[in-house]
Amino acid sequence: MSVQSANMTIMLRAAEKASRSLLRDYNEVENLQVSRKGPADFVSAADRRAEEIIFEELKKARPSFGFLMEESGEHKGTDEYRFIVDPLDGTTNFLHGIPHFSISIGLEKNGEMLSALVFDPVKNEAFTAEKGTGAFMQKRRLRVSARQDLSTAVIGGGDAASRTPDVQQTFLKCLTSLTGKTSGFRRMGSAALDLAYVAAGRFDGFWEMKLKPWDTAAGVLLVKEAGGAVSSLKGDANPVYADCLLASNMPLHPLLKDLIKPNLD
Repeated sequence: MSVQSANMTIMLRAAEKASRSLLRDYNEVENLQVSRKGPADFVSAADRRAEEIIFEELKKARPSFGFLMEESGEHKGTDEYRFIVDPLDGTTNFLHGIPHFSISIGLEKNGEMLSALVFDPVKNEAFTAEKGTGAFMQKRRLRVSARQDLSTAVIGGGDAASRTPDVQQTFLKCLTSLTGKTSGFRRMGSAALDLAYVAAGRFDGFWEMKLKPWDTAAGVLLVKEAGGAVSSLKGDANPVYADCLLASNMPLHPLLKDLIKPNLD
């Protein structure tokens, strides 16, 4: 059973409070689909509200900590700790009434991830990890999958920045390589949840390009603490800040790297 730290208790409390706000807003999205203005502005406001709640809760409990947040950017602290926050990962799903989005909160010290939380408000699933203590979903210990054969592996990911022609071409090459050798590729729309699913053994791997630290900070630690491997395919020292991220169980990691990396050159 996980021994929850004081920092994790604070992170969970902030995520649960923000999730109540997100769920209220989510239940209103469908009614806005036919409005003249459309729901996009409403969802942006929901995103900001959730971030404000998380910021206020965490700042109140840890006033000296810094923040890196998707909506409001960086808030410098007075010590070496920093929260990295995505208040709504899966905005497009939220906008379309698809019940698959998450809150992601990571805590780093001098660039090293110490605590991680990915919270799914709809399914009420809290994926947590702390350095050296393992990864958990509620009280259940998480472990990456045991699959060793690419042909049976399911890989999660997306195309966060594939709208530019050069990145789109690279993405499609990588995707073709993956779908030709694996059991399938799933674009679920929330990188944080994709990484949590790797940690839980639901996905065998995850690959994506052009992500931001708030998309990956919590998920990277979850996968590592669940016994998996995480690396940058572009040589970045810290995968949280990687330009191209790969996460999987240990046996599949070199196999997936060999499939994807040649398409990046």
